[in-house]
Amino acid sequence: MARRDFYSRWDGTQAAPELAPDALLDELADDLLYHGDVNAALRRLLQDGFRRPDGQEIKGLREMLERLRAMRAEAMRRPNLTSAFDQMAAALRDTSPEQLQAMRDMTSDLNQMLEQRAAGEELDPSFDEFMERHGDLVPGNPRSLDELLEQMAQRMAAMQAVMAAMTPEQRQQMNDMMESLLASDAALQWQMERLAGNLGQVMGGMGGDPMDLAGLSEMTQRLADIDSLETLLRMAGSPGPLADVDLDVAERLLGEEAAASLEQLAKLAEQLKAAGLIEQREGRLQLTPRGTRRIGERALREMFADLAKDRLGRHESRESGSGHERVFDTKPYEFGDPFNLQIQRTVANAIRRQGGGVPVNIEPQDFEVELTESLTRSATVLMVDLSLSMPMRDNFLGAKKVAVALHSLISSRFPRDYLGIVVFSEVARVIRPAELPEVSWDFVYGTNMAHGLALSRQLLARQNGTRQILMVTDGEPTAHPLSNGEVFFSYPPAQETIDATLREVVRCTRDDIRINTFMLDASPYLARFVERMTQMNRGRAFFTDSESLGRYVLVDYLEGKRAASRVA
Repeated sequence: MARRDFYSRWDGTQAAPELAPDALLDELADDLLYHGDVNAALRRLLQDGFRRPDGQEIKGLREMLERLRAMRAEAMRRPNLTSAFDQMAAALRDTSPEQLQAMRDMTSDLNQMLEQRAAGEELDPSFDEFMERHGDLVPGNPRSLDELLEQMAQRMAAMQAVMAAMTPEQRQQMNDMMESLLASDAALQWQMERLAGNLGQVMGGMGGDPMDLAGLSEMTQRLADIDSLETLLRMAGSPGPLADVDLDVAERLLGEEAAASLEQLAKLAEQLKAAGLIEQREGRLQLTPRGTRRIGERALREMFADLAKDRLGRHESRESGSGHERVFDTKPYEFGDPFNLQIQRTVANAIRRQGGGVPVNIEPQDFEVELTESLTRSATVLMVDLSLSMPMRDNFLGAKKVAVALHSLISSRFPRDYLGIVVFSEVARVIRPAELPEVSWDFVYGTNMAHGLALSRQLLARQNGTRQILMVTDGEPTAHPLSNGEVFFSYPPAQETIDATLREVVRCTRDDIRINTFMLDASPYLARFVERMTQMNRGRAFFTDSESLGRYVLVDYLEGKRAASRVA
């Protein structure tokens, strides 16, 4: 029988498959790149939730906590619990020594009656005497000990409901006041402990839970559940603690969709670890090499998707080489071409020629081979500005995406090429490409291009082939290194900083290193400086923004490869 599949939109009732780890890392990618911290990115994902590729919404903890607080506020309004708290607190604060003595006497006599009941002695005369002595402290005018106990059970249930509905701060304040009151009177404290034991024995045999009286048990339990779930969600700084959530309670309070969201949120870190995308190192979650590659591949896909959208960069070269770098294009086979047969197009040509049916007879005229570029090697250093102005002007995320995407492009498509990374702010430093996803901006002022160019030149001195520096910045040079190892900073830029930076440009030019600059803030001063720099170096300058930066950098790199191939 033929298999038939049916598809329908997810409506919240079907069991959804677990989110694929790669898709989960994609959800974290931008936040991780911006802040450079897997742990912080996971915390924000927990708080905000996300939408799965299949359309299912995973609710975040922030929304759930808001709903729980609204439930608590509603419960507080219904029995006017704030007023009840104020009255209870006032009563405890204003208790006089005479009232304490009366409470001691009443509690002692009540204990005596309960112990008489437990011993099987006659109670009625004792109860009448009890009411004559203490009737002003016993509301409800009970006519027997059983009626008194029933009224006490109701008041105990009401008291526990009020306590459960209070905020944690109010409960703590009330408990502190009660403990302080009892600590001031050891005799009363002993009588109260004695009464608790007697009531436990007597009420246990009354045939019912006193908490069920007056319909308060359900409200008390609900408020206790709200308190417990709210505390757990508020304290969950990572997915692990969410495994302790009682999903039945969560579903009862927040609904089936929220409970399902909590179940999935609890598994986030373990899914990523099991897939080899993150790992625990020195007490913190960090990306693995595989996770780093995944982040770079995603950034590269985004940028190539943008290229396809606006067709920027479709500058096709008419020349191709016979090396081994694929350019993902084909041509009819000619004698002497490398026999890199493109199977799909070759078979399609044969089918188109002979029509349908099997077998498919392939002839030499059907052959199509893959084009390749000449084997040229290039060495590139990407200089990325990490000064404080980058996040302040919303340029930082775009610059990091470019860096990880370029690394992904070179390592996957041009593995013979060299890519170095230099980041600069007040000073410059070399980082490994694997460090890119978790690098963050520097909380300092200063754009030390001179130091960055010097380090880039040193890296490229050890490389052969076409050599270039791609510099991404949003500001003119405002710092340079001094001979004593210190850093000079001045804003607006001092002439000595400009001169120090241009000296490095001259050294790069002398070493045949081209500098292409991508400006994210086309201020007149920066534009004039970069124009002067490009005239000296014969490099190129691009005025762009964080949204289009990636397209410009990738196109520039690929065009440079093609130009080098044509020269070769």
